[in-house]
Order: sequence, then structure tokens, then C-alpha cells
Amino acid sequence: MLCEKCGKNNATTHIKSVVNGVVSEKNLCGYCAAKEGYSGLAHNSLAGMLASMFGDVTGFAPSVAAKKCSVCGASFSDIAESGRVGCSECYKAFYEELLPYLKRVHGGTKHAGRVPNKAPLMVKPKEITVDDLRLKLNELVREEKFEEAAVIRDKIKEMEEKGNE
Repeated sequence: MLCEKCGKNNATTHIKSVVNGVVSEKNLCGYCAAKEGYSGLAHNSLAGMLASMFGDVTGFAPSVAAKKCSVCGASFSDIAESGRVGCSECYKAFYEELLPYLKRVHGGTKHAGRVPNKAPLMVKPKEITVDDLRLKLNELVREEKFEEAAVIRDKIKEMEEKGNE
């Protein structure tokens, strides 16, 4: 793909932006991207991007700045500067400070992705969702099993009320 600006070089920088619900894309070569100010994006690394998301950590209370992980000795400012958590214990030590950033980056704090191939096999019971129950309800109504359908209907209402709280 060629650069949209100069039309000569291969596009290596791909910028997607959404403004007022309108998506626009730019495909630029390195030179044109640098001319438009896109050269220093997040220091071109994942760690740089994560570090930029933490922002200025000097605004935290002195107790947070002084607190260190009991296992690796990392402080929250170390984590914010590097964009990397020192060890698994850091997640516990800096739970309150990391939580907003984890929610922002991952969209939540509960793992909902795939399991690595090397992970030990573990059978986890599937959580029943409202959509699953609605399918079951339609099936029971079709089969004219109205008593069972009423029970499923009540479960759906209960789950929806819990979700709205």
C-alpha cells in the first residue's frame, strides 16, 4: 500500500480516527507521518504506550509514592514510568491505583479471553446467560411446556434485575 500523501513510498503508519462518529483512516510512509507529527506515538513501544496512560504520578498521596511491593520492591512510580508491573504481587499491593488503568486498557478486570495452549486443561462450567435462557424459553413455549417456561421467565427477570443494579 502506498502512502496517501506522497504516493511514492510504502505506507508504514496507519492512523484511524473517529470524530463525531465518522471513521477516517490515513496510511502514511514514515517520512510523511513524521512531517504530520505522528513520529513519536507512544515511544513506538507497548511499554511507552502503557507508561503514557498512567500520566503524572506525582499527584498521588505520599503514602502511595512511598509504598513498595513486598516481593520485588517496585513502587507505583516505577510501574508508571516503565509501563510494566514488577511481579504478580504488585497487582495486590497497588490494586487501588492500578484498577482504573486496567479497566481503561482492557475494558474490565475479569479475564474473558482465550486460554494459552500450554495452560493445563481445566473444565470450567459455562455461565448461563440471559440469551441462553431466552432460547430455552422459546423452545419450551414451542413445546407447550408452560410451567417450565414460567420458571425460566422468572430466572430471566431475576438476572436482568441483578444486571441493572
